[in-house]
Amino acid sequence: MIAAVLHEPKRILIEERDLPEPSAGEVLIRVRAGGICGSDLSYYFKGKSGDFAMREPFILGHEVAGEISALGAGVTDFRIGDHVAVNPGVNCGVCRFCLKGMPNQCLNMRFMGSASTYPHQQGTFREFIAVAAHQCILIPADLGFAQASMAEPLAVALHATRRAGSLVGARVLVVGCGPIGCMLVAAARRAGAHQLVAIDLADKALRMAAELGAGETALASNESTIQQWSLNRGSFDVVIEASGSPAGLDTALRVASAGGLVLQVGNLPAGQSPVAANLIMGKELRYLGSFRFTAEDYAIAAGELIAQTIDVRPLMTHAFPLGQANLAFAVAQDRNQSMKVHLLFD
Repeated sequence: MIAAVLHEPKRILIEERDLPEPSAGEVLIRVRAGGICGSDLSYYFKGKSGDFAMREPFILGHEVAGEISALGAGVTDFRIGDHVAVNPGVNCGVCRFCLKGMPNQCLNMRFMGSASTYPHQQGTFREFIAVAAHQCILIPADLGFAQASMAEPLAVALHATRRAGSLVGARVLVVGCGPIGCMLVAAARRAGAHQLVAIDLADKALRMAAELGAGETALASNESTIQQWSLNRGSFDVVIEASGSPAGLDTALRVASAGGLVLQVGNLPAGQSPVAANLIMGKELRYLGSFRFTAEDYAIAAGELIAQTIDVRPLMTHAFPLGQANLAFAVAQDRNQSMKVHLLFD
């Protein structure tokens, strides 16, 4: 089989790799579509994502859907030819975080396409992957593979809204309108946000956020608007920081209302971030992080796509064959022309 292997920043090579064999309890998936995530972009352009740096060539990708081509021993819930979305993470179930109900914080997490462990967990930008059957969610044949692969980023957004608690009647601001930010807009709207505002540096991203449910948008560079929202101890009950930038976090802390919540979803650069952190004390803010998702979040996200209660298709702007992976990453990095870019497999 062929795979897109990242050897160094901005250098993916298409290479032959051995075809995996499904073990007992596993299925072999013929990958049909995979989305390029912000963390994939960070590995591709910088050689690292947040605190995780690549130390060996590895295969990126973790947003994936495909069809089952072989069954391992003992698998009875699926048939060859079934279409599935695949949860890319498997927690151990026995570490202290798994036992306290935080499986996304598992100390032994195996998350595909991640350099958080060494050797790295190989990702999904390859023709076939072998995964545990319980990682798969059956999808209808009329749901496109690229659309089904969006269950993973949607699960990130749904996990974040769970962390935020009830949004019914809340004034919510989403900072950063990339694919995750736009899905956070859609998730917050579905969760009952009363006033839903989105800000970003790009007009194209703001138009997409409006299409996904934002009632109001503004350019993040408009300091007069930010200053107005910061008056009288802030304007928003919940601010979701999805830009992954210190400037975005600084804005979030400034405009959050006293007693409000700032939820960190964006992956900030490694190390310290210069922000007005004293506002957390002065306005008695709650500052929470949201990391990845759980298996339950993933299953719910897939269900939302199947039921079409959240429509992510407007975000799907470009698709390329696997052999054009380098071009696909270049387009995905350009926020002026793309939103969610997919690699497709014949």
